[in-house]
Amino acid sequence: MKKSALSIYALFIVVSLGGGLLIGANNLPGPWYQSLAKPPLTPPNWLFAPAWTILYILIGIAGARVFRAPSSKDLFGIWLAQMVMNFAWSPLFFSMHNLEAAFAIIIMLFLLIINFIKAARHKDGLSALLFVPYALWVGYASYLNAAIVFIN
Repeated sequence: MKKSALSIYALFIVVSLGGGLLIGANNLPGPWYQSLAKPPLTPPNWLFAPAWTILYILIGIAGARVFRAPSSKDLFGIWLAQMVMNFAWSPLFFSMHNLEAAFAIIIMLFLLIINFIKAARHKDGLSALLFVPYALWVGYASYLNAAIVFIN
């Protein structure tokens, strides 16, 4: 792989992982989240950081791939839109305590991820596969968000 290609991959990983870490660090769950009733199957808090670290790396790699491929430029718009939704969720949920708006955002995020997978499947199968764990996690997170809205 050329140095310029490696630089693009590094940039996308830094943007997705660094952005996610920055947003996470500035929107910590805190006492408010701890006081909420949680649904069954809520994972332990320690699981979120390693899960998101892996996912943000995969998201960054997929983003770099579609950015670099001339035939995948339309996918890049979907990739950007899902990043906006991804980064919007934590401030809404953890800082603004707006559970309903966060749920609307996570549903839009989930739909964008599914749309990305469907569109990428024919143009860049690896990018589509890189988004599958992300889709599974966000689907699961959508359940958690919806359940928290319902039981609180």
